Amino acid sequence: MGRLARAEVRRGRVGIKIVSLNTGKVVFEQDADKYFMPASNMKNFTVATAMERLGPDYKFVTSVYAEARPDANGIVRGNLRVVGSGDVSISTAFFGTSPSDPETYYKGIDRLVDVIAAAGVKRIEGDLIGDESHFKGSAIPGSWEYDDLQWYYGAEISALPINDNAVDLSVTPGNIGGPCVVNILPTNTIYQIANSCVTTPAATKRTLSVNKQIDRNMLTISGTIPVGDAFRNSITFSHPAELFISILKQRLEKRGIVVTGSTKTIKEAPVIPCKDCREEVIAKLESPRFREIAAKTMKPSQNMYTETILWTLGEEERKRALIAPTAAAPDSSDLGLGVVRNFLTSIGVPADGIVQHDGSGLSRHDLITPGAVVTLYTYMAKQSPNAQAWRDSLTIGGVDGTLANRFKGTAAAGNIRGKTGTIDQVSALSGYMSTAGGEPVVVSIVVNGVPEPRQRTSLIDDIVIAIANFDGKIDLPIGPN
Repeated sequence: MGRLARAEVRRGRVGIKIVSLNTGKVVFEQDADKYFMPASNMKNFTVATAMERLGPDYKFVTSVYAEARPDANGIVRGNLRVVGSGDVSISTAFFGTSPSDPETYYKGIDRLVDVIAAAGVKRIEGDLIGDESHFKGSAIPGSWEYDDLQWYYGAEISALPINDNAVDLSVTPGNIGGPCVVNILPTNTIYQIANSCVTTPAATKRTLSVNKQIDRNMLTISGTIPVGDAFRNSITFSHPAELFISILKQRLEKRGIVVTGSTKTIKEAPVIPCKDCREEVIAKLESPRFREIAAKTMKPSQNMYTETILWTLGEEERKRALIAPTAAAPDSSDLGLGVVRNFLTSIGVPADGIVQHDGSGLSRHDLITPGAVVTLYTYMAKQSPNAQAWRDSLTIGGVDGTLANRFKGTAAAGNIRGKTGTIDQVSALSGYMSTAGGEPVVVSIVVNGVPEPRQRTSLIDDIVIAIANFDGKIDLPIGPN
């Protein structure tokens, strides 16, 4: 492939493997068994493992406990404890969002309000407690970089997630010489904002700076923004369970359900204080099926969802293996990584085929081989009972997700279906596609060490389009000259 020798990528590294899905014949490979940083191509391994080990119909459950069911007047005497298990669907990603209609930010949590109301609850004479003890371990993977932790793609993991554990920030100009206008949605009293940003005349240079304290919900807005300009992005929320339980209380009260006590969160399951003391489940909220969550994870490349899936694999393994949740027990993520490793070994990926530190690929310590990706995709297409659910989770060239704006007007549009990956110096694309001759292939392309993103993606796109246009027999060379 002459395209691989061009000056713009010659100092980088490119790993490729293209295999016939029908015969398993290797059509082309280059450094297919060498290590590469995968970026979000790591999600392939985590989500595929979950598709196999949890199943496409798996549901996350949020349970509501009370010391007794509501009485005839709808009164719960005592605390109401909401126990999460990582239901990422309590999110604007599943129900849409419109800054012009702030109510859209509450559609996810309102489903929980619905089941509490349906249980007959009209008044809670006690505290509202958010129990996030289901997961064990640091809310931020230790190998993630500082610069990523402020933005939505570096969001914390919690058993009680809400709206992707981020808030939508907008900074717009005010009057010239006056302060910028800063808004956060959903509106809450937890985030603290220090705004020294100044509005400048149109056509002046924007010098806006947005800085969040990593472990606190404190945001500093400084610099300038000109008239006619605007800044919008999503900022992470530290300890999202606090936001979850605070908004839940607001929405319960909006529904007319009174909470006389305060809100709080706990990271350790409560100890039952006496033999006759017990709680019971008075309401449950189930997530959509995992196949839908997988698509919401893979198509937009959602990091926090993937980490939550990894941690869920770990907690299901803890339950299966009867591992007591003691202080010395492995964290949820460590157990999850073991589940992924065991699954990959069982389908023929060499034990050293990948080096995995997180679920999503945001860690710069992750390593994969194109060969391992092709083995995974081949198994999921030809041997997995969940092949269709897996295929449905993948982004489609020129149609949706992270490939929505790529391959339009080419033979790869609506053809390539797979997973992208992008971090600094890294781009990747792996997936299924067919040649013009009707032959299905699996392809994995990973580019490392090329600083300019467009040079990385154009190389990948040229190769994919060349495969899509190839109308000869599969045993002939494929690729651009």
